[in-house]
Amino acid sequence: MNPRMNPGRNVWASLCLGAGLGLVSIAASAAETIRYVALVDGGTQAGQQVVTHRDDGVTEVEFIFKDNGRGPELQERFTLADDGTFQTYQVSGSSTFGAPVEESFSRDGDRVEWKSTSDEGEKTISGTAQYVPLGGTPAGFSVAVGALSKRPDHTLPLIPGGTLTMRKIAEAQVSHGDETRTVQLVTLTGIGLVPTFAWATTGDDPRLFAYIYPGYLQLIEDGWQANADALEAQQKQAEGEALVALQQDLTHPVSGRLLIRDARVFDSENATLGGASDVLVENGRIVSVTVAGAEAVDADQVVDAAGRVLLPGLFDSHVHVGRWDGGLHLATGITTVRDMGNDNATLQQLMAQIEAGELLSPRVVAAGFIEGESKFSARNGFVVDTMDEAREAVDWYAAHDYPQVKIYNSFPKELLRETVAYAHEKGLRVSGHVPAFMRADEVVEQGFDELQHINQILLNFFVTPDTDTRTLARFYLVADETAGLDFDSPRVQDFIDLLVREKVVVDPTLATFEFLHQRAGEMSPIVADVADHLPPDIQRNRRAAEMDIPDDATAALYDRSFAKLVEFVGLMHEAGVPIIAGTDEMPGFTLQRELELYVQAGMTPGEALQTATWNAAAASRVREDRGSIEVGKRADLILVDGEPTANISDIRKVALVLKGDTAYYPSEIHAALGIEPFAQPVRLGAAGR
Repeated sequence: MNPRMNPGRNVWASLCLGAGLGLVSIAASAAETIRYVALVDGGTQAGQQVVTHRDDGVTEVEFIFKDNGRGPELQERFTLADDGTFQTYQVSGSSTFGAPVEESFSRDGDRVEWKSTSDEGEKTISGTAQYVPLGGTPAGFSVAVGALSKRPDHTLPLIPGGTLTMRKIAEAQVSHGDETRTVQLVTLTGIGLVPTFAWATTGDDPRLFAYIYPGYLQLIEDGWQANADALEAQQKQAEGEALVALQQDLTHPVSGRLLIRDARVFDSENATLGGASDVLVENGRIVSVTVAGAEAVDADQVVDAAGRVLLPGLFDSHVHVGRWDGGLHLATGITTVRDMGNDNATLQQLMAQIEAGELLSPRVVAAGFIEGESKFSARNGFVVDTMDEAREAVDWYAAHDYPQVKIYNSFPKELLRETVAYAHEKGLRVSGHVPAFMRADEVVEQGFDELQHINQILLNFFVTPDTDTRTLARFYLVADETAGLDFDSPRVQDFIDLLVREKVVVDPTLATFEFLHQRAGEMSPIVADVADHLPPDIQRNRRAAEMDIPDDATAALYDRSFAKLVEFVGLMHEAGVPIIAGTDEMPGFTLQRELELYVQAGMTPGEALQTATWNAAAASRVREDRGSIEVGKRADLILVDGEPTANISDIRKVALVLKGDTAYYPSEIHAALGIEPFAQPVRLGAAGR
């Protein structure tokens, strides 16, 4: 997932998920101030961190990061024990989407206690242990690095639970004027689902020097920015080697002809479940689909489906591809993702690595990102200010075989109609957000083929010509106003009729917007039903609120508004608007929740599955290649140990995934990521001849 689109849920979540993960020097004993800058898009400053180490032992941190019209603002204060871990800690401020942050921790001997807006606790701890804040700045990283360096095994017990481990994997020389330093690339594991890579100083008291999210963010000590690109390139190589090893450990090549025997095949075109069938696969393609046992089939390998449901591989139609996301996608049966905005060079490299079989990843369909110039600009893809620049962007995406472009929030509205027409002339579909100071009905009338996000659609009824939807207003307006919207009113019905008439596809990402009504201390609905399968730190993090919901009355209002967002998707579906399942959130699990919400909206389970197969393949322009189980199509298939066409929640019980000529066992992938599996694997077996 590209953190550009959702920084509160990925970059800062990974850094501060407990916050032994932050980025400051704590080694100095005398008063000292250290500044860090946060750069996006190879040099645009989007934030800073100022760390003051007072000579009384107190460290104070001021942190701000603003990108894409949102981001956290935090003030932190802490002291350290002799072993380098937090003795006292407190942080306050606001989260990415405006929720209040207020958290504290203290240790007195073996007793520790903590309190945040989402949880509180106390326990007895013996020996060294590091508290992991929910809402911390990136300043805790150096605390963790420093404490880990003091321990011979480089492991650190965590509070409330878990263990953090650090491993050095590379070194580099960096320069600033006449000064030269040696820095080390380390990986930290034990928080989150994948390793965290970071650059630290060397010596007796190491601290974090830079944190880099390749293709998006460079957070580095001020003055040393010129070294960031070289560090990013070296880090990408090291990450690539780790990812290749992961891919090799978790893939199972299909040899020769594979027979999937006695599977009930889902007909994605008609959203129905068929009878028992035998499906023959060879060279990554479906060779035949016949009635189970009707004829003898010569095969080299066999999968005994034993009456389980066989589905086409699922699509997630709204992601921002990250190098470490593939395992979560594949383990939940997602074999194709549609990237809806990324750094172009990074995405091209990722797609080449996926094609070469170097990354554990679904197939990628790319949407070209086009943004307009403003202080709110999301700067991946192309940022344009003139029609010539817009044409150049469209031409680049057409030349690189992108099937569509995505228009973003700051795109100049005076260029929109001509840009859409030019993209259509080049054979590209056009989708996107609704640019600021416009309404959804206007962009549809100007030729949009697809709309992203349920909030962008409902804002149609709430914005005025002066409403700047590049700010947090695009979330709070929907939360405040949707509950009172009359869906039977002419303006709502006329809008739905417009979508139907213009054959507009909608990618609502409903599950993503559950944060609109999630209160502090409540488990995110995305993972509520599976939380006990997830690592404890993920469970704790997913209880943190993202919106400012100050009282019960506001909470009730936001609950009603979200319920009406779900209802609106049902109304569009019933009217004939094609819905496609996308997420823009936590890989894998969010798509499962998205499909559950579609059933709540009034779809049958089969129709919900259709949004992630048949409909999605059409919107991605790959229906001739995948999206259904038919002879000649790719063998992108998933075997489910349940009845998802009767109970959509059974989509979590994926027992086997085929992506062409490669098999994956979801239980193996989940176990490698620290997740308790959901189904026993159905394995490839040798054919008995």
